[in-house]
Amino acid sequence: MAEIPTAAISRLVTYLRILEQLETQDVSRTSSSDLAERAGVSAFQVRKDLAYFGRFGTRGMGYTVPILKRELVRVLGLNQTWNVVIVGMGRLGQAIANYPGASDYQFQYAGLFDVSPSIVGQQIRNLTVRHMDDLKGFITQNKVDMGFLAVPPDRAQDAAQALVDAGVRGILNFAPVVIQPPTESGVNAQEISDEWRAVIIENVDFLAGMKRLAFYILNPHLKDAPMTEDTE
Repeated sequence: MAEIPTAAISRLVTYLRILEQLETQDVSRTSSSDLAERAGVSAFQVRKDLAYFGRFGTRGMGYTVPILKRELVRVLGLNQTWNVVIVGMGRLGQAIANYPGASDYQFQYAGLFDVSPSIVGQQIRNLTVRHMDDLKGFITQNKVDMGFLAVPPDRAQDAAQALVDAGVRGILNFAPVVIQPPTESGVNAQEISDEWRAVIIENVDFLAGMKRLAFYILNPHLKDAPMTEDTE
């Protein structure tokens, strides 16, 4: 399989959301042009993104909505269960835990963790909030695929390290700070440590989103042109 740009995966998620909306409207067929208009990209970009994963449509007839939806669910790995722990159960952590729809995509909350005595022991979504000291033991005994970080910025690096030490390889970071994989001295330069080499980190930065929004409000013409190729 050819190298797939990160932006293409993000657009697949957008296409899937559009297909779900079309399905609720009883729309059975769509086209690359229709998907492009709804996603704010070009039809060429839609076809290019989908082509990374196979042939899903028929020339001149477009795509069957339920079939393309099913295929994107498969490509994105949403047809299997993903067990998640949340580290940091303050207001943000609780909001994430209670966010509707996660279970629709097989994301299952398996454990909740914090260090605050006022939070540890609380019941949230039928789960008891555990102390961070129990994290490694819990993950050793339970299959955990992802960890969500909803901790203060100064605690994010240590919390991420605790997840990695426990064997978690996917981290969704809501803290407004960049997680830095530790490095060790290599032959020619500093190299990422072996335990972090396979770790995938996704950052969700609300403030960065607000900054981009402010820019595009001031420069709306720069947001109008559909993308014709990957720009990262």
